[in-house]
Amino acid sequence: MFEYSARPDLLKGRIIMVTGAGRGIGEAAAKAYAAHGATVLLLGKNEDNLNRVYDEIEAAGWPQPAVIPLNLETALPHQYDELAATVEREFGRLDGLLLNASIVGPRSPIEQLSGDNFMRVMQVNVNATFMLASTLLPLLKLANDASVIFTSSSVGRKGRAYWGGYAVSKFATEGLMQVLADELDGGSSVRSNSINPGATRTDMRAKAYPGENPEANPLPAEIMPVYLYLMGPDSHDVNGQAMDAQ
Repeated sequence: MFEYSARPDLLKGRIIMVTGAGRGIGEAAAKAYAAHGATVLLLGKNEDNLNRVYDEIEAAGWPQPAVIPLNLETALPHQYDELAATVEREFGRLDGLLLNASIVGPRSPIEQLSGDNFMRVMQVNVNATFMLASTLLPLLKLANDASVIFTSSSVGRKGRAYWGGYAVSKFATEGLMQVLADELDGGSSVRSNSINPGATRTDMRAKAYPGENPEANPLPAEIMPVYLYLMGPDSHDVNGQAMDAQ
C-alpha cells in the first residue's frame, strides 16, 4: 500500500470535484477529501447515490458538499460549459479534480468486440475525461495549488488480452495525463498525475472478475493514502507521474 499519513486539515478550504462519486472508489475519495477539510463537488449519473454520499458527509460534520448529476455517456459539449460556469459562479475556482468515473465494458477478444461497446467505453473513459479536464482547467488555474488526478489501470500500462476497450481507454488516459502534465510543467500552479487503484473491493471489480473472492481485495477506503497525497500540497512538485495505490 502507498505509505502516506495525511494531517487532519490537509485539504481545509479546498474545492474538489470527484467524478463517479456515488459509489466505490469515488465515494471513498469524496469522503476522504471531506474528512480532511475539503468542500467536495459530487459528480455522477445516479442522483440517489450522490444524495446518499451527500447525507453521510453532512452527518459526519464535514464541509457541506454539492451534488452535480451528469451522465458522462450522454453529456454534450454545451453541458460541460454549463458545468464550468456553475462551478465558477458558486465556488469561484477549483483546487482539485479527481477524474474517477469509468466503465469496463465487455471483456472479449478484439474481433468480437462490437463498435457500439467500444465507443461507449471510450465515450465515458476518454472523451468525457478530456471534456472535464479541458473545460475545468481555467478554474483550476485560478487556484494557488491545484491537482488533476486521472484514474488509470494496470491494463492501461501494459496491454492484456480480452481487456479490449477498457485497456485502450486507459492507455489513452495515461497519454492525456502526460500531455497535460507536459503543457503545465514549469508554468502553472496545476499539476497532472494518474493513479492505478489496483485490485479493490468494488462492484466494477466484481463484474470484471466474477470468480474472484472480493474479500481478498482492500476496501476503497484502504487505498486512499495516494489519493490524499496527490490532492494535497505535499505533492506540489509532483507532475506527470503514474502512481500506484497499492
